[in-house]
Amino acid sequence: MNTPPETEVRTERNGSVLILSLDGAKTRNSISPSVYKDVQTAIINAGNDPSVRAIVLTGLYGFFSSGGNIANLRKSAESSLADVSRNTDALNSMILSIRNCPTPVIAAVEGGAAGAGASLALACDMIVAAEDAKFTVAYVKVGLAPDGGITHFLSEGLPRQLVSEMCLTGRPVEATRLYNLGLVNSIASPGGALEAAQKLAASLAAGAVGAMAVIKAEIAAAPHNDLASQLVLEAKGINAARYGDEAAEGLAAFLEKRKPDFTDKG
Repeated sequence: MNTPPETEVRTERNGSVLILSLDGAKTRNSISPSVYKDVQTAIINAGNDPSVRAIVLTGLYGFFSSGGNIANLRKSAESSLADVSRNTDALNSMILSIRNCPTPVIAAVEGGAAGAGASLALACDMIVAAEDAKFTVAYVKVGLAPDGGITHFLSEGLPRQLVSEMCLTGRPVEATRLYNLGLVNSIASPGGALEAAQKLAASLAAGAVGAMAVIKAEIAAAPHNDLASQLVLEAKGINAARYGDEAAEGLAAFLEKRKPDFTDKG
């Protein structure tokens, strides 16, 4: 008999917004290879579905995700390096699916995000966090080094000293502190992160999602490109977009002093 997964991925539609919820009450929404696969599949499918114009990723029971289950991590030492490498490869594929998704992805963080759960939140394009939420990178406390791209994501937006503090001490850092440093986009009252994230997602879903897909790709390329290369990429993007339906509607609406309607134009 197959053992049910500790955490399941629930899907819900709110208009053109897809909500993905981690459901693992016993483990604070810990994530495992089954979750990696389910999140990746849902993200890829949403990115290929024109009716999905924004995605919200959250956790149930007042907590985003505790990351990897410690008992399972301990047991993994009994497996071969090839087996555990396949698991980390699956984690990495999930993270990359979010970063590569053309559709905006917003994390709604209640309670906390720890370990690979923090990586999952930081992989998203934007983060809405409850004011009492905490982000924790405590691998070092159990003798492990981080995974899931967490050192990359933290180093994108934080000073080296704070990245070192988080990773070398494993101490939780308050979402409000990360908001003041620009790593979290907005702060909600406790219990209000999902509602705030859905409002943000709805506003994005009403926008020029085709242009947003190009913008996401340009943002992803920027750290790796020199100025000349980025200028070329941006020129290709705007020159292609100017002939599209979104630009026609957006420019006309601006000149006519009305709100643009980008529905079905992405």
